[in-house]
Amino acid sequence: MITPEAVLQVLRQVKYPGYSRDIVSFGLVKDVQVDGSAVGVLIELTSPNPEVGEQIADAARLTLRDQIPGLSDAHVQVKVPTPQQTAGTPGGPLVKNKLPHIRRIIAVASGKGGVGKSTCSVNLACALRHLGARVGLMDGDIYGPSIPLMMGLQERPQVTDDEQLVPPYAHGVRLMSMGFLVGDDQPLIWRGPMIQRTIQQFIHQVAWGELDYLLVDLPPGTGDAQLSLCQIVPLDGGVIITTPQQASIGVVRKGMAMFEKVNVPILGIVENMSYFLAPDGTRLEIFGHGGGAAEAGRKGVPFLGEIPLLTGVREGGDRGIPAVVSDPTGPAGRAFLAIAETLRAKLG
Repeated sequence: MITPEAVLQVLRQVKYPGYSRDIVSFGLVKDVQVDGSAVGVLIELTSPNPEVGEQIADAARLTLRDQIPGLSDAHVQVKVPTPQQTAGTPGGPLVKNKLPHIRRIIAVASGKGGVGKSTCSVNLACALRHLGARVGLMDGDIYGPSIPLMMGLQERPQVTDDEQLVPPYAHGVRLMSMGFLVGDDQPLIWRGPMIQRTIQQFIHQVAWGELDYLLVDLPPGTGDAQLSLCQIVPLDGGVIITTPQQASIGVVRKGMAMFEKVNVPILGIVENMSYFLAPDGTRLEIFGHGGGAAEAGRKGVPFLGEIPLLTGVREGGDRGIPAVVSDPTGPAGRAFLAIAETLRAKLG
């Protein structure tokens, strides 16, 4: 006998186009009906792209017919929203100014860990503030939040009468992170839907106030946090952080492809740990050099600049005083400020 549970199990084999996750785990299968040997499935997409809907419907029908013995009919209905009903979703158009109090939202991403993405996020946020902008920084790394440490703040957010979280300030930047809400040694063992709800809360239930820029420090990779952000927020663009060596560049291409799939413009690539300045002024290219610029040229996106590998940058992150704040005229401070100037000119 065919059961709704068996149908759902089979539909877990149907992947969302361009992603490794299936339509069931994404929460797109809204209803399953079984009438004898006939099956009816309702799928509701968040993307207004009809081609995606057709691909999913065809794949679902084929999989059901192949995997369920005795099936006489598989009726798959796919509901696709209009472009006005969605913003920044997979395959859909990017609708700007969905949050009228935030002028620009920028995601800072990397294809892999260990490239200094959070270091770049806090310094770019402080650099934009140094240039006179009103800036917020949201820590999108729910499992491993590092923004509280790097910004030198461990303050629990206040809650307003209408249940809005009040983001604390550090170095003139408004902050929100899961690190403010849980203890340092408390692990989060969450599935995708809980991550999505948290990101939604950080965007819509935080009293950000009037901002010129909201930077979002994403976790490495192309998983739930990135997809949830693109489904919830009308991003104005993404900045990709890499290091010079080929191992990092190869993974960066996946991060760039993720932004392309969800129609988020790539604002440019930053090469972190680009070179080391010895005390005598000698420039040492420990991890090689030029990989970020070469990849930017290959993909036809802007190369935003090089960040030197300096002890002061690491120490600043450990002490909660970013390099742009502690030494804005130093090599790293100047590099971050130059990148912030470029982003400001690009975005207005």
